[in-house]
Amino acid sequence: MDPIAHTLVGASLAQTGLKRLSRFGTLTLLLAANAPDIDVFTMFLGRDFSLGARRGWTHGVLALAVLPVALAGLVWLLARMRAPHGGAEAPPAFVPLLGLSAIGVLTHPLLDWLNTYGIRLLMPFDERWFYGDGLFIVDPWVWLLAATPAVLASSARWPSRLAWILGGAIATWIVVGPGLAAWSTRAAWLVGLGGISVLAWSRRPRVRHRFAVACLAAVALYAAAMVMGSRVAAGQAERWLASRGVEVVTAMAGPVAGNPFAREIIASSGDRYHFVLIDWLSDRPIRLSDDSVPIGEVDAIVRAALVAPDIQGTRRWLRLPSYTVERDADGYRVTVRDMRFARRAVAGLGVVEILLTNDLRPRDATESR
Repeated sequence: MDPIAHTLVGASLAQTGLKRLSRFGTLTLLLAANAPDIDVFTMFLGRDFSLGARRGWTHGVLALAVLPVALAGLVWLLARMRAPHGGAEAPPAFVPLLGLSAIGVLTHPLLDWLNTYGIRLLMPFDERWFYGDGLFIVDPWVWLLAATPAVLASSARWPSRLAWILGGAIATWIVVGPGLAAWSTRAAWLVGLGGISVLAWSRRPRVRHRFAVACLAAVALYAAAMVMGSRVAAGQAERWLASRGVEVVTAMAGPVAGNPFAREIIASSGDRYHFVLIDWLSDRPIRLSDDSVPIGEVDAIVRAALVAPDIQGTRRWLRLPSYTVERDADGYRVTVRDMRFARRAVAGLGVVEILLTNDLRPRDATESR
């Protein structure tokens, strides 16, 4: 999930009463909810390296044991350094900080598992990816539900109100802006945002622990329903394709931005990918969304491209790969795409190009269009 969702979940957790465990409770939960994303620095080391590193070591079981201890120690140390020398204010207890850190860190892989990008939960012992396929990486309904307790708890003063207004404006630009969601999603977002604004402005209802718990429970129920819906949609698409003579080997049902009642299915028949749109509220609830595309043969040329040094991170990340080989004057041009993010794209996430000589050696460094 995106950093906004992680941060809002941490802020709402604080409003459940957990922040009372330590005077640094809210800060600890906010930091912990985002801590596994310390691997974001790998983006500065190149796209291929980043794809091979992201959502791995810092998101796996070892990190879930180490990060809470490290984060709790950091907050405890900073609190001691901040305390006035010889003052009467006692330093925070370490155990509550550790508990808060563990809770916050745990929410991160749970949220990241929910989308089609996936997570390597068993790292560093096993590099397998796990996918929930339930939520779009930017989900406006998670934002609304998780933001409500935090907004109502911290909007009594004008500086906080202005900060939330700015944040709401940015979020609205993302959701309502062109290309992300249908008009119905945009309208529902504006209604939800308006409801939060009215409550915050009137300062009613007063934020209670149970209210924050209810909002987070709603997030959990919504996420569970979305994961279940994706499983149902994948099976529905498989049966629909089978009735048309397409035997499906594997299928992935991905969420549609802002629409919990629709899924985009990518189904492999072994040699081709088939694309099916399921929209349960449409008058055509199931239909092809695009022409099928060949997966491509993994022949000697493609195998040579896949062992090139500059594609190893991408190779570990691939889930639904396709391969295209083109002959040119100096050898071969092999384009590898992951259908999750690069069905039509010629550049960007999910597309990588390898240049090979006539004798199948890497001709140059990996190039991305």
